[in-house]
Amino acid sequence: MVSLLTALSRPPPLPLRWGRETDLTISAVQALDPLLKDGRPLTYRSGFLPQPVVRFTGARAASGELLDGFLTSFVNVSRIEPIRRVDEFGTILDDWFSVLSRLGFHARHLSAHGRLTVWRRNQVEGVTLHINHLDLPLGDIVLLWNAARPDRMAVDLGSGLERLAWARTRTSWRDLVFGEFAHLAPLQTLDAVRTACLLVGHGVHPATRGAGGATRRLIGTVDRESARLGVSSLVRASHRYWSLFGDMVVPWPAVAVTIEDELARWQKADPTLSGRR
Repeated sequence: MVSLLTALSRPPPLPLRWGRETDLTISAVQALDPLLKDGRPLTYRSGFLPQPVVRFTGARAASGELLDGFLTSFVNVSRIEPIRRVDEFGTILDDWFSVLSRLGFHARHLSAHGRLTVWRRNQVEGVTLHINHLDLPLGDIVLLWNAARPDRMAVDLGSGLERLAWARTRTSWRDLVFGEFAHLAPLQTLDAVRTACLLVGHGVHPATRGAGGATRRLIGTVDRESARLGVSSLVRASHRYWSLFGDMVVPWPAVAVTIEDELARWQKADPTLSGRR
């Protein structure tokens, strides 16, 4: 998956603990907050940004299991850029199709679709087009502006790195993301440990509320039977992956200890608890 980034420049990611309108960073577009929400001529980041994010909105089956193509944590590969003219929107889309072509996506199989209806969320207005490769959604491109200062415009072009790799290879989603661990534990456990590793590795330790509350809730979903021999191998592999996109402030052995201590806390609180499947 990482080879997909070779055509992209790589500025440092945003802090995972956001602490503004959301506790955690959920999208690279949050780097545009000063421009789009305050109408100020500045951004936290611009250009191509591989941003690790955490979202709890992934599509799920009736059983509660995440559907293929969705994860609680993933790398949001985006181009976030202020623009001066609307026609730059089309140029950036064309550039992205060129990048995708270099990565092995044939241009004849790429499409952009949507409606030009303007939506509004608080201080921000925009128009969204969705990008597909054959029948698989890859991401979207959004023209954004500050409602009070329409001259403060930007483009947010985003996709998930893991989804791009999936679309490119059309291999098993579970095997692609979790590799050798894919069938050693329930999908929810794999996803929870992977995400908890990202959070704890960035210093977001389990807590009763705020960003740390998300870490605690995630670890609480881990299947105890699957984790009874420890989670260090999965943590080490996940830590290695997340480290490709920015420095992790907590080394993997300490991350594993934190997760295992939290699992023990859950078990002590309710010895019959075996994780929500």
